[in-house]
Amino acid sequence: MERKTDSRTVPRRSTRPGGPAGHGEGASPGIADRARGALLGLAVGDALGAPAENMRPSEIRRRWGRVTGFVSDDPAGTDDTEYAIFSGLLLARHGSALTVSHVERAWHHWIADLDEGPFRGAGFSERGTLENLRRGLAAPISAQHRHAWSDGLAMRAAPFGVFAAGRPVEAARLVAVDGRVSHEGEGIYGGQAVAAGVAAAMVGAGPASVVAAALSVVPMDSWTARSLRRAVTAAQRSYPDRATGERAVRSAVVIGGYPWTDLAPEAVGLAFGAFTAARGDFRTAVLTAVNMGRDADTTAAVAGALAGALHGISAIPEEWASAIGPVRGSCLPSMRGYHVLDIAELLTPDDADDARSAPPGTAAEPPGPAGLSEHEQADGVRAVPATAPGATR
Repeated sequence: MERKTDSRTVPRRSTRPGGPAGHGEGASPGIADRARGALLGLAVGDALGAPAENMRPSEIRRRWGRVTGFVSDDPAGTDDTEYAIFSGLLLARHGSALTVSHVERAWHHWIADLDEGPFRGAGFSERGTLENLRRGLAAPISAQHRHAWSDGLAMRAAPFGVFAAGRPVEAARLVAVDGRVSHEGEGIYGGQAVAAGVAAAMVGAGPASVVAAALSVVPMDSWTARSLRRAVTAAQRSYPDRATGERAVRSAVVIGGYPWTDLAPEAVGLAFGAFTAARGDFRTAVLTAVNMGRDADTTAAVAGALAGALHGISAIPEEWASAIGPVRGSCLPSMRGYHVLDIAELLTPDDADDARSAPPGTAAEPPGPAGLSEHEQADGVRAVPATAPGATR
């Protein structure tokens, strides 16, 4: 069965986490269930954190006390969710055969060439990339702007971990391909850390192994690795109360007085710190990220993706899950009508639980792309709608 949305054909989804797509009481979630948890977790974290974006913890406390759920009557995601859907569709189209040219053409066809006006809600790295693409610059030159170190790749990295479940090196390779259009250096490393962490969580690796996978794919002397290690170390200590722990994690990585909150090393450190402090628990992870402020929508989205991949969709509170609908296209009009669960379905084949699940740490990396067709490289993903990003060549 399929449903139509804005003239696009997308797969029908299970509308409730506890429905037939879920796993039984006490059972370990399968790959498809973890995929739903990862991407719905991203969207939930994004929507929970959006009102607190760019705020200090003291400002959050003055306004809401402590954020314990949605503070808006009409919660919605931001560019984090919409760009994750965009990258997920592109990945589902090309699989492991994804190239920088595929990504660049999709950015032109679905974003840069559609409208000469500003893109509402886009981050600084996206705006810089769009300006460069519109000037005729090509990748990797398109990524040479003042915010190439932003968390704009990290926010859309989870689909790569979902696709490359149990294969953190492959997840890191693919997200770097996507990122070369828009990011450089630490911006790429941030995306790789998130993708690899999600890939490890997708096969049931515990929080410590998820962190180890993230660190394994970025240079150990990078800013991203240092921030991630500092945040996780702070999160592992005991504190008299939750607020004290959050201050410690925040102090470990935040550059006080710096005006931009979208630094990839900082955001990724805070997200993994929140995930570690929560011991992987979904509700605690996303709320910890939100209440630390800074780029709260992105940090909560990443923490939600990690925890959702680890525990599956049933770990997401029903009242949060049911609030997430198809994206509104507030940043990317071309993505309007897609739901993150559509992307989870596209990135996991029907036999995902048999073909791709493996004990933590035992999944082998796939062979390189040489000699394989695009469909073989896609590792069995379902056909992508012809209007999805990357369909026009």
